Amino acid sequence: MEVNLYMKKIDRLRFGTAGIPTCTKGDTIQGIKDVRGLGLDSFELEFVHSVNIKEDKTNLVKETAKKNDIILTAHGSYYINLNSDDKKKIEASKKRILDAARVLSLCGGHSVCYHAGFYQGQQPEKAFKKIKEEIKDIVRQVKKFDKELWISPEVSGKPSQFGSVDELIKLSKDIEQVMPCIDFSHNFTRSIGKANRLEDFKEVLDKIKDNLGREYLERMHIHIAGIEFGEKGEKNHLILEESKFNYKDLLKVLKEFKCKGVITCESPNIEKDALLLKKYYEKI
Repeated sequence: MEVNLYMKKIDRLRFGTAGIPTCTKGDTIQGIKDVRGLGLDSFELEFVHSVNIKEDKTNLVKETAKKNDIILTAHGSYYINLNSDDKKKIEASKKRILDAARVLSLCGGHSVCYHAGFYQGQQPEKAFKKIKEEIKDIVRQVKKFDKELWISPEVSGKPSQFGSVDELIKLSKDIEQVMPCIDFSHNFTRSIGKANRLEDFKEVLDKIKDNLGREYLERMHIHIAGIEFGEKGEKNHLILEESKFNYKDLLKVLKEFKCKGVITCESPNIEKDALLLKKYYEKI
């Protein structure tokens, strides 16, 4: 088995785009080059509708990222529910995560994130047990081809979805090779606008440090975007400056805690807001 040596350690907090920058005229390879040209240093492969990189192209993606000092992550399929009542849907969901993980591994990537599922009207504890068993099986299969790739369930933007910070930390504590993808913007909308103060951001990082260890703050997979919410949580993404999300205090806290890893910007103007975040962070 080929171990993913390239991604053993992340040297700093890196900023990048969710997918190909809007300025790119070309494919993923050109997008990676453009991200470096913009002064950014990470790139998230968007496998949200399908795994759109063929295996025979993965080595070129890997070499392009390595040459340009770009760390790769991936966002898995939108069509996942590990708590479905239908066993076939669960197996299809697992296959989508595994397909994304396998291709990201071949590309030399760091972490694949995904939304794990829905409560389906169940008590959260029951949904947690079911989803935990399915993720354990996913990790067991991932280990056959990559023991370094992180399988990272993401904080969800609606209270009706599985994926609170506490749930994901517990999953990460219980299952090896799992870490939470902390979407701070989703945590903001999941709380219906409450989790948006400097103290709230500190609380999240303290929970990670206290429950998982300091090392988890040095390999983070983070999402940030401008975002709008309603009484049921997330509605849609916005440009950061048009949103109430308090990204400035978040960046201050990430610097205070000396976090490392990847910040992926999911705003509609992905590279502009990614650069906004990076430049503000560097001024702190």
